Amino acid sequence: MTTAVPAGRPTRILLADDHALVRRGVRLILDAEPDLRVVAEAGDGAEAIALLEHAEADLAVLDVAMPRLTGLQAARELSRRHPDLRILILTMYDNEQYLFEALKAGAAGYVLKSLADRDLIQACRAAMRGEPFLYPGAVTTLIRTYLGRAHAGEEPGSVLTAREEEILKLVAEGHSSREIAATLVISVKTVERHRANILAKLGMKDRMELLRYAIRTGLIEP
Repeated sequence: MTTAVPAGRPTRILLADDHALVRRGVRLILDAEPDLRVVAEAGDGAEAIALLEHAEADLAVLDVAMPRLTGLQAARELSRRHPDLRILILTMYDNEQYLFEALKAGAAGYVLKSLADRDLIQACRAAMRGEPFLYPGAVTTLIRTYLGRAHAGEEPGSVLTAREEEILKLVAEGHSSREIAATLVISVKTVERHRANILAKLGMKDRMELLRYAIRTGLIEP
């Protein structure tokens, strides 16, 4: 649920990009609108996280490629620390992998820098209404992926593949990698690779977190 901005107060924006010239241009676009105001600027993802420990913002606009912490890494951490913060990814990359990683990281939208003068204002307002924003090419990508997964027999919209869900269930039930490999007739190395992918996709660290997730999603009974 999005926390509403009080009437009469503009949306406070944290802007993070490692190029000062880009920040200046984006700030000009945002500050020209009466309902939007850049209140803090950062040169990388780590600085953005540090700034929000002291400054207050309603929306973070993050570049994908930044030193120290990327925009995607910063988005994951900011989503964890500030659940009410809305996040937009601003990038020069029309890249399917970046798009999906941004959405998994908690971003409400994905805006191309080449279209920022057209899309950024609309994206900011959509994010603050609790609505997603994707440029038309990104929508096409999502639909293509959805249909591809459905055709492959996977649950569209599922974070994990069918095989990963099988392995997650067995891990949550307490089976070792060797036992899982024997059950699914695959190698132990393949099990370990799937297990690492599952942890990365879900942003989790250990079996206990996987167990809670498996219970919550109905893969196993408590």
